[in-house]
Amino acid sequence: MSTVRHTRLSGLEPLVITPELGFVNVGERTNVTGSARFRRLIAEEEYEAAVEVARQQVDNGAQIIDVNMDEGLLDSEHAMTTFLNLIAAEPDIARVPVMVDSSKWSVIEAGLRCLQGKGVVNSISLKEGEEAFLEQARRIRRYGAAVVVMAFDEHGQADQAERMVECLSRAFRLLIERAGYPPEDIIFDPNIFPVATGMAEHDNYAVEFLNATRELKKRFPYCHVSGGLSNLSFSFRGNNAVREAMHSVFLYHAMKAGMDMAIVNAGQLAVYDEIDPALREMVEDVVLNRRADATERLLEAAEQYKSEGKREEKDEAWREKPVAERLKYALVKGIDKFVVEDTEEARQQFDTSLEVIEGPLMDGMNHVGDLFGDGRMFLPQVVKSARVMKKAVAHLVPYLEAEQTTREKKGKVLLATVKGDVHDIGKNIVGVVLACNGFDVHDLGVMVPAEKILSEARKEEVDLIGLSGLITPSLDEMVDVAQAMNEAEFDLPLLIGGATTSRAHTALKIDPAYDGPVCWVKDASRSVDVVRKLASRQHRQAYAADIRSDYESYRKRQSSGRKRKPLVSIDQARDNAFQCDWDAYAPETPRQPGLHVIEDWPLAELVDYIDWTPFFQSWELKGRYPDILEDKTIGEAARSLFHDAQAMLEQIVNEKWLTARAVFGLWPAAAHGDDVLLYPDESRSQSIERLVFLRQQADKSSPNLCLADFVAPADCDVDDWIGLFAVTAGVGLEEAIDRHLPANDDYAAILLKALADRLAEALAEALHAKVRRETWGYAADESLDNRDLIREHYRGIRPAPGYPACPDHSEKEKIFALLDAPERIGVTLTESFAMLPTAAVSGYYFAHPDSQYFVVGKLARDQVKDYARRKGVSIEQAEKFLRPNLE
Repeated sequence: MSTVRHTRLSGLEPLVITPELGFVNVGERTNVTGSARFRRLIAEEEYEAAVEVARQQVDNGAQIIDVNMDEGLLDSEHAMTTFLNLIAAEPDIARVPVMVDSSKWSVIEAGLRCLQGKGVVNSISLKEGEEAFLEQARRIRRYGAAVVVMAFDEHGQADQAERMVECLSRAFRLLIERAGYPPEDIIFDPNIFPVATGMAEHDNYAVEFLNATRELKKRFPYCHVSGGLSNLSFSFRGNNAVREAMHSVFLYHAMKAGMDMAIVNAGQLAVYDEIDPALREMVEDVVLNRRADATERLLEAAEQYKSEGKREEKDEAWREKPVAERLKYALVKGIDKFVVEDTEEARQQFDTSLEVIEGPLMDGMNHVGDLFGDGRMFLPQVVKSARVMKKAVAHLVPYLEAEQTTREKKGKVLLATVKGDVHDIGKNIVGVVLACNGFDVHDLGVMVPAEKILSEARKEEVDLIGLSGLITPSLDEMVDVAQAMNEAEFDLPLLIGGATTSRAHTALKIDPAYDGPVCWVKDASRSVDVVRKLASRQHRQAYAADIRSDYESYRKRQSSGRKRKPLVSIDQARDNAFQCDWDAYAPETPRQPGLHVIEDWPLAELVDYIDWTPFFQSWELKGRYPDILEDKTIGEAARSLFHDAQAMLEQIVNEKWLTARAVFGLWPAAAHGDDVLLYPDESRSQSIERLVFLRQQADKSSPNLCLADFVAPADCDVDDWIGLFAVTAGVGLEEAIDRHLPANDDYAAILLKALADRLAEALAEALHAKVRRETWGYAADESLDNRDLIREHYRGIRPAPGYPACPDHSEKEKIFALLDAPERIGVTLTESFAMLPTAAVSGYYFAHPDSQYFVVGKLARDQVKDYARRKGVSIEQAEKFLRPNLE
C-alpha cells in the first residue's frame, strides 16, 4: 500500500500542503527588494512598523511569508535575525511558516538559525556545480527546512522545457540520493521569461514553462512548482490592465498544469472570468502561442486597455480655467509649454510683478511642497515643477528690476560639495527642492575647501550651511569643516548629506566637533522641513536641542556597547582564508596581454547594458526596474521620468553629446600574503606594483575572504594574471549641458548627469564582457543577456576601490598610474581620490571561478597596523583611509 506524502511546513501552526488546499500564496511585502516601504523601515531600524507589515500579510491571507533583506547598505544578517526574532514573538504572525529568501548563503543560514517550526529556503541551484549545491542543500536539510530549486546549472538558465526538466531532474536526484531529502520538501522553480517581446524566439517561453511543469509534476508528483509571474509581462510595463490579464491567464493555465505555489500579490490579479473577453482571447493567444501574429494583435489593442490611454484629450480642459488655476496646474504637472504666456497674462492682472510671484506662482509651489511632503509627489516631478517656476520668474525678472522690487526669501542656504569630492547630483536636487519652497540657495559647486565655505557664508550672510559628499574621504573633510566653523566661532546650523553620510557618523564624529546645531539630512524629501525649522529663529533652538539630545543618546548607546561578536585576530583570519587547490587550477593566459585603449566606444552599443534600477534610486524613487514602473505609489512618476530619460538618451546617442573612453591592462600577477604583486612581463623577475588588500576579521565558520585569495600565490608555480581598468562616459558632459540644454533647466541637467553615470556603468559592464570573452578570453563561449549581466551570472568579478571588498579609495592611485588614465582617456583623481569626469568607473579584474564580491566589514587595530606597514604609510594615515571600517 502506497503512502500519501504531503509537504508539511509550520510556524506555530502546521501548514500541510494538500491538493485540497489549492494554490499557496506566499506574502511578498516583507521583502526589501520588492517593497520600498519595508526596505525603508528596515534601513531606519523601525522594526515595530516592519512587524506590522508582516501582520498585514498574514491578515490578508498569506499562508507563508517571504523575508528578504538583500540590500547593499544593510547589514543583511543582522536585519534578518532581528526581524525573524521579533516576528517569532508575535503569535498571530509566527503561526505561519517563513520563507528565508536571499542570494547570500550567510544570510540564509543566519535566518535558518532563527526559525521556529519548519520553513523554506529560496533558493539554491546548480549554477556553481554539484558540490556547492550539495553542501548548501545538506546544511539546509540539517536545519529541517524545505528548499526552492532554480532551473539553473553550470550552463546557465534553462529556457526550454527539455532543459528545465533536465536541470531540475538532475537536482532532484542529487537532493534525494545524496542529500537525503524527501521529495515533498523540494519546490521546483522553472524560469518564467517574458513573452510578446517582438522576438520570435521568445514567443514560446510561457508554453515551455507549462510543458515543463506538466512533466515535472508527472515525474515528481510529491514535489511542488513555483515561479515569478512579473517576468512574463515585462514587455507591457506601464500597462497595468494588460499585465494583470496576462498574469491571470498564465496562472489559470499554469495551475492546471501543476503550478501550486508562488510569491504573488493577489490584489493585483484580475479574475480570469471577469477579464474582457476580447482581451482574454488575445492574451491567451500570446501565452499559449496559438497564432503567429499574436504579439502584434495584442500590441495594437493594448493602448485601449491602458488606464492612462485617454488622459491627453482630457488634459486640454485645464486651459479653460482662470489664469491662477492654470499656473497652479502647470506647476503641479510640470508643464512649461504655456507658462510664459500665462505668466504675462497674470502680470497684466496684478499691480506689480512681485504680486504674481507671491500670489499664484507661490500658491502653486506651496501646493507642490504640500504634495511632496505628503508623499503624493516625488522628486522628478518636483524638479520639473521647479523648471516651470524658473521659466515664469525669468520672464518676470526684467519687470521686477524696472519696478525695483525684490522678493523676501524664507532664508538663505549655502550648499557645497566638500574638498576633494566632485559629485553633485544629490546636492543639486536638494538645492532645487529648497528653492521651490522659497529659500534662497547659494550653491558653491564641488571640491570646495573649508576656508571658502566659511568666507562665502560670512560674505553672503547665510542662515544655514549644507555639506554634501559621496566618497568616504569626504566624511573626514566634513569633520574638518565642522572644526573650522567651531574655531571661527560660527553658530549657524550645519546640515550634512550625501550617500556615505549617516546619522551614526554625524552623531559620533561631526556633532562633537561643532558647538552649533548639526543635523544629518537623509534625503531631499526631508530637507525642506529641516531647513524650515533651523532657519526659523523662533523654532531653531528647540529643534536643534532635540537633535542634539538624540545624538547624545546615540553616543551613549554606542559607548555602552551593542553586543557585537568580537573580531578575530588577523592571524586567525588568515588561518581561515579561502583555500584553493592551485595544483588543480590552471589560469588562462590572456589572448592579448598588456595595455589597451578604446578612445571612442559607440554609445549606441552601451544602451542595452544599462542597469536602470540605480537611475531611479538617484531620483529617490525606490524600487527595482522594471517593477518600479508598475508600483501603485510611485509608478506614474517613474514612468514619466523613464519616458524623459529615454528621449534624452536617444539625443545623447544620435547627436553624440558624450564620448565614452576606456583603458585597461592585463598583467602577470601573484599573491603575496594579502597583497597582489604585478609584473611587467611573464619572466616575473621583478614586480612593478603591490596592490594592498584587506581581509575579513569577523568570527565566522565560512572563510575570511581577501581579494588576494583569488590570485595564485607566488610560491606555488602557477602563473596567474590580474586586470585593471578605468572607463568614462563623461567626456563632453559640461559642454553638453551648456550647448544642448536650456539655461537654468535643473531637471534636464540632473537628468543628463544621471544618464552619463548610467552609461559609465554600462561601459564598465560592456568592457568586462569584452575582456572575459575576447581579450583575456577565459569565457570565450559566454552568452548572457543584460538581466544575467546585472545579476552577475558570469565568471569573474570587477571590484572597485572604495567599495565593500576593497574600501580604501587611495588604491585608485596605483590603478591610474599603471594605466596612465589621465593621459590616455582624460580621467583624473582629486586629492580625495574622486574621479573626474564624475561619470567614471575604475577597478580590478579577477578571473578565478570562485572569485566573489564580499564585505570586508569592521577591522581590528592589528590589521590596520599591518596594512599601514604593507602600504608604506603611517598608522594615522591608514586609519584615515579606513575610517568607516574601524572597530
